Amino acid sequence: MPDRAVVITRPRAQAQPLAQAVRALGRRAVVLPLLEIAPLDDSAPLRAALAELASCAMVVFVSPNAVDAAFAHLDGWPAGVPIGVVGEGSRAALARHGVTDENATIHCPPDPANSDSEHLLASLDLSAFAGRRVLIVRGESGRELMADTLRAAGAQVAPVAAYRRSVPSLSAALAAELDALLAGPNDWIITSSEALRGLAGLVRERDPATGLARLQAQHLIVPHARIAETARALGCDRITLTGSGDARLLAAIQSQE
Repeated sequence: MPDRAVVITRPRAQAQPLAQAVRALGRRAVVLPLLEIAPLDDSAPLRAALAELASCAMVVFVSPNAVDAAFAHLDGWPAGVPIGVVGEGSRAALARHGVTDENATIHCPPDPANSDSEHLLASLDLSAFAGRRVLIVRGESGRELMADTLRAAGAQVAPVAAYRRSVPSLSAALAAELDALLAGPNDWIITSSEALRGLAGLVRERDPATGLARLQAQHLIVPHARIAETARALGCDRITLTGSGDARLLAAIQSQE
Protein backbone atom coordinates (compact mmCIF):
# COMPACT_ATOMS: atom_id res chain seq x y z
CA MET A 1 0.00 0.00 0.00
CA PRO A 2 2.74 2.63 0.69
CA ASP A 3 3.57 2.96 -3.04
CA ARG A 4 -0.08 2.98 -4.10
CA ALA A 5 -1.07 6.51 -5.09
CA VAL A 6 -4.39 8.27 -4.82
CA VAL A 7 -4.78 10.05 -8.15
CA ILE A 8 -7.00 13.15 -7.91
CA THR A 9 -8.32 14.14 -11.31
CA ARG A 10 -10.27 17.29 -10.45
CA PRO A 11 -9.33 20.65 -11.98
CA ARG A 12 -6.19 21.83 -10.22
CA ALA A 13 -7.75 24.61 -8.15
CA GLN A 14 -10.28 22.21 -6.64
CA ALA A 15 -7.88 19.29 -6.24
CA GLN A 16 -5.51 20.74 -3.64
CA PRO A 17 -7.79 20.62 -0.55
CA LEU A 18 -8.66 16.98 -1.25
CA ALA A 19 -4.99 16.18 -1.89
CA GLN A 20 -4.08 17.64 1.51
CA ALA A 21 -6.77 15.54 3.18
CA VAL A 22 -5.51 12.41 1.43
CA ARG A 23 -1.96 13.11 2.62
CA ALA A 24 -3.28 13.60 6.16
CA LEU A 25 -4.46 9.98 5.96
CA GLY A 26 -0.89 8.92 5.24
CA ARG A 27 -1.48 8.23 1.56
CA ARG A 28 0.48 9.55 -1.41
CA ALA A 29 -1.64 12.00 -3.41
CA VAL A 30 -1.01 12.76 -7.08
CA VAL A 31 -2.89 15.68 -8.63
CA LEU A 32 -3.61 14.91 -12.29
CA PRO A 33 -6.19 17.40 -13.60
CA LEU A 34 -8.20 15.83 -16.41
CA LEU A 35 -10.27 18.93 -17.08
CA GLU A 36 -8.87 22.40 -17.63
CA ILE A 37 -11.18 25.19 -16.50
CA ALA A 38 -10.84 28.59 -18.12
CA PRO A 39 -12.83 31.83 -18.01
CA LEU A 40 -14.86 32.84 -21.01
CA ASP A 41 -13.44 35.31 -23.49
CA ASP A 42 -16.52 37.46 -22.97
CA SER A 43 -18.08 37.54 -19.50
CA ALA A 44 -20.67 40.18 -20.40
CA PRO A 45 -23.60 37.72 -20.78
CA LEU A 46 -22.78 36.16 -17.40
CA ARG A 47 -22.53 39.55 -15.70
CA ALA A 48 -25.81 40.63 -17.29
CA ALA A 49 -27.56 37.47 -16.05
CA LEU A 50 -26.18 37.91 -12.54
CA ALA A 51 -27.42 41.49 -12.48
CA GLU A 52 -30.97 40.09 -12.65
CA LEU A 53 -30.65 37.61 -9.75
CA ALA A 54 -33.32 39.32 -7.68
CA SER A 55 -35.94 38.47 -10.32
CA CYS A 56 -35.20 34.72 -10.25
CA ALA A 57 -37.39 32.10 -8.61
CA MET A 58 -34.27 29.92 -8.39
CA VAL A 59 -30.65 29.93 -9.55
CA VAL A 60 -29.14 26.52 -10.34
CA PHE A 61 -25.37 26.01 -10.21
CA VAL A 62 -24.44 22.82 -12.06
CA SER A 63 -20.98 22.45 -10.50
CA PRO A 64 -18.48 24.00 -8.08
CA ASN A 65 -16.86 25.63 -11.12
CA ALA A 66 -20.14 27.36 -11.88
CA VAL A 67 -20.34 28.66 -8.32
CA ASP A 68 -16.78 29.99 -8.36
CA ALA A 69 -17.15 31.57 -11.80
CA ALA A 70 -20.34 33.38 -10.80
CA PHE A 71 -19.05 34.63 -7.46
CA ALA A 72 -16.04 36.13 -9.20
CA HIS A 73 -18.58 38.78 -10.30
CA LEU A 74 -20.64 38.97 -7.10
CA ASP A 75 -20.15 40.76 -3.79
CA GLY A 76 -22.73 38.59 -2.04
CA TRP A 77 -25.99 36.72 -2.52
CA PRO A 78 -29.33 38.54 -2.70
CA ALA A 79 -31.66 37.71 0.16
CA GLY A 80 -34.61 35.51 -0.69
CA VAL A 81 -33.29 34.00 -3.93
CA PRO A 82 -33.28 30.18 -3.67
CA ILE A 83 -30.37 28.15 -5.03
CA GLY A 84 -30.28 24.68 -6.57
CA VAL A 85 -27.17 22.48 -6.61
CA VAL A 86 -26.67 18.86 -7.62
CA GLY A 87 -24.05 17.80 -5.08
CA GLU A 88 -22.13 18.44 -1.89
CA GLY A 89 -19.18 19.86 -3.84
CA SER A 90 -21.29 22.78 -5.04
CA ARG A 91 -22.74 23.24 -1.55
CA ALA A 92 -19.18 23.42 -0.20
CA ALA A 93 -18.25 25.94 -2.91
CA LEU A 94 -21.18 28.12 -1.87
CA ALA A 95 -20.03 27.94 1.74
CA ARG A 96 -16.57 29.18 0.72
CA HIS A 97 -18.35 32.27 -0.61
CA GLY A 98 -20.35 32.72 2.58
CA VAL A 99 -23.64 31.18 1.38
CA THR A 100 -25.03 28.42 3.62
CA ASP A 101 -28.34 26.99 4.76
CA GLU A 102 -28.30 29.57 7.54
CA ASN A 103 -28.60 32.53 5.19
CA ALA A 104 -30.08 31.07 1.99
CA THR A 105 -32.47 28.40 0.76
CA ILE A 106 -30.35 25.72 -0.92
CA HIS A 107 -32.06 22.85 -2.73
CA CYS A 108 -29.95 19.70 -3.09
CA PRO A 109 -30.75 16.02 -3.76
CA PRO A 110 -31.55 14.44 -0.38
CA ASP A 111 -29.49 11.29 -0.98
CA PRO A 112 -25.75 11.93 -1.47
CA ALA A 113 -25.52 8.66 -3.43
CA ASN A 114 -27.75 10.19 -6.10
CA SER A 115 -26.40 13.70 -6.58
CA ASP A 116 -27.45 14.64 -10.09
CA SER A 117 -29.91 16.74 -12.04
CA GLU A 118 -32.56 14.01 -12.03
CA HIS A 119 -32.67 13.80 -8.25
CA LEU A 120 -32.53 17.57 -7.77
CA LEU A 121 -35.52 17.93 -10.09
CA ALA A 122 -37.36 15.12 -8.28
CA SER A 123 -36.90 16.97 -4.97
CA LEU A 124 -38.52 20.17 -6.28
CA ASP A 125 -42.13 21.23 -6.70
CA LEU A 126 -41.74 22.01 -10.39
CA SER A 127 -45.21 23.55 -10.65
CA ALA A 128 -44.01 26.38 -8.38
CA PHE A 129 -41.75 27.62 -11.20
CA ALA A 130 -44.44 27.96 -13.86
CA GLY A 131 -44.21 31.41 -15.42
CA ARG A 132 -41.20 32.32 -13.29
CA ARG A 133 -37.55 32.87 -14.22
CA VAL A 134 -34.94 30.22 -13.43
CA LEU A 135 -31.28 30.94 -14.14
CA ILE A 136 -28.96 27.98 -14.80
CA VAL A 137 -25.26 28.75 -14.42
CA ARG A 138 -23.15 26.16 -16.22
CA GLY A 139 -20.20 25.52 -18.52
CA GLU A 140 -20.25 26.21 -22.25
CA SER A 141 -21.62 22.72 -22.88
CA GLY A 142 -23.43 20.15 -20.80
CA ARG A 143 -26.62 18.19 -20.27
CA GLU A 144 -29.91 19.85 -21.22
CA LEU A 145 -32.05 17.79 -18.85
CA MET A 146 -32.38 20.51 -16.20
CA ALA A 147 -33.35 23.24 -18.67
CA ASP A 148 -35.69 21.02 -20.68
CA THR A 149 -37.52 19.69 -17.61
CA LEU A 150 -38.02 23.14 -16.11
CA ARG A 151 -39.25 24.50 -19.46
CA ALA A 152 -41.72 21.62 -19.68
CA ALA A 153 -43.03 22.68 -16.26
CA GLY A 154 -43.63 26.20 -17.60
CA ALA A 155 -40.57 27.94 -16.20
CA GLN A 156 -38.82 30.74 -18.08
CA VAL A 157 -35.38 29.16 -18.20
CA ALA A 158 -32.28 31.26 -18.81
CA PRO A 159 -29.09 29.19 -19.15
CA VAL A 160 -25.84 31.13 -19.06
CA ALA A 161 -22.30 29.91 -19.62
CA ALA A 162 -19.84 30.82 -16.88
CA TYR A 163 -16.66 28.97 -17.85
CA ARG A 164 -15.03 26.78 -20.46
CA ARG A 165 -13.72 23.28 -19.78
CA SER A 166 -11.52 21.06 -21.93
CA VAL A 167 -9.47 17.89 -21.72
CA PRO A 168 -5.73 18.61 -21.68
CA SER A 169 -3.70 17.68 -24.74
CA LEU A 170 -1.27 14.79 -24.54
CA SER A 171 2.01 16.58 -23.88
CA ALA A 172 5.25 14.69 -23.33
CA ALA A 173 5.04 15.41 -19.58
CA LEU A 174 1.44 14.16 -19.33
CA ALA A 175 2.29 11.03 -21.34
CA ALA A 176 5.16 10.23 -18.96
CA GLU A 177 2.94 10.76 -15.92
CA LEU A 178 0.23 8.51 -17.34
CA ASP A 179 2.81 5.81 -18.08
CA ALA A 180 4.03 5.92 -14.49
CA LEU A 181 0.55 5.87 -12.94
CA LEU A 182 -0.74 3.07 -15.17
CA ALA A 183 2.34 0.90 -14.59
CA GLY A 184 0.91 -0.38 -11.30
CA PRO A 185 -2.32 -0.38 -9.30
CA ASN A 186 -3.51 2.95 -7.93
CA ASP A 187 -6.73 4.49 -6.61
CA TRP A 188 -8.20 7.09 -8.97
CA ILE A 189 -10.74 9.65 -7.76
CA ILE A 190 -12.91 10.47 -10.77
CA THR A 191 -15.54 13.16 -10.20
CA SER A 192 -16.70 13.76 -13.79
CA SER A 193 -17.86 11.50 -16.60
CA GLU A 194 -16.37 13.97 -19.06
CA ALA A 195 -13.00 13.71 -17.31
CA LEU A 196 -13.16 9.91 -17.38
CA ARG A 197 -13.94 9.85 -21.09
CA GLY A 198 -11.09 12.28 -21.59
CA LEU A 199 -8.74 10.02 -19.64
CA ALA A 200 -9.76 7.04 -21.77
CA GLY A 201 -9.04 9.06 -24.90
CA LEU A 202 -5.62 10.10 -23.59
CA VAL A 203 -4.54 6.56 -22.70
CA ARG A 204 -5.72 5.28 -26.08
CA GLU A 205 -3.77 8.05 -27.80
CA ARG A 206 -0.70 7.26 -25.74
CA ASP A 207 -0.89 3.48 -26.18
CA PRO A 208 -3.46 2.31 -28.76
CA ALA A 209 -2.68 -1.35 -28.11
CA THR A 210 -2.88 -1.68 -24.31
CA GLY A 211 -3.62 1.77 -22.88
CA LEU A 212 -7.31 1.16 -22.22
CA ALA A 213 -6.61 -2.27 -20.73
CA ARG A 214 -4.18 -0.68 -18.26
CA LEU A 215 -6.84 1.85 -17.29
CA GLN A 216 -9.38 -0.95 -16.84
CA ALA A 217 -7.05 -2.56 -14.28
CA GLN A 218 -7.12 0.52 -12.03
CA HIS A 219 -9.43 1.08 -9.04
CA LEU A 220 -11.82 3.99 -9.64
CA ILE A 221 -13.50 5.88 -6.79
CA VAL A 222 -16.52 7.81 -8.05
CA PRO A 223 -19.17 9.90 -6.26
CA HIS A 224 -22.07 9.47 -8.71
CA ALA A 225 -23.88 6.52 -10.28
CA ARG A 226 -23.68 8.19 -13.70
CA ILE A 227 -19.87 8.22 -13.52
CA ALA A 228 -19.91 4.56 -12.51
CA GLU A 229 -22.03 3.82 -15.57
CA THR A 230 -19.50 5.65 -17.76
CA ALA A 231 -16.71 3.60 -16.20
CA ARG A 232 -18.49 0.31 -16.83
CA ALA A 233 -19.16 1.34 -20.43
CA LEU A 234 -15.40 1.76 -20.82
CA GLY A 235 -14.82 -1.76 -19.48
CA CYS A 236 -13.76 -0.75 -15.96
CA ASP A 237 -15.13 -2.99 -13.22
CA ARG A 238 -13.03 -2.08 -10.17
CA ILE A 239 -15.33 0.75 -9.08
CA THR A 240 -16.24 2.12 -5.65
CA LEU A 241 -19.36 4.32 -5.64
CA THR A 242 -19.24 6.64 -2.63
CA GLY A 243 -21.97 9.25 -2.90
CA SER A 244 -21.36 12.99 -2.99
CA GLY A 245 -18.90 14.87 -0.79
CA ASP A 246 -15.21 14.68 0.06
CA ALA A 247 -15.88 12.94 3.38
CA ARG A 248 -17.29 9.93 1.52
CA LEU A 249 -14.41 9.91 -0.95
CA LEU A 250 -11.94 9.94 1.93
CA ALA A 251 -13.81 7.15 3.72
CA ALA A 252 -13.52 5.03 0.58
CA ILE A 253 -9.78 5.67 0.48
CA GLN A 254 -9.42 4.62 4.10
CA SER A 255 -11.30 1.41 3.37
CA GLN A 256 -8.56 0.44 0.90
CA GLU A 257 -5.96 0.27 3.66
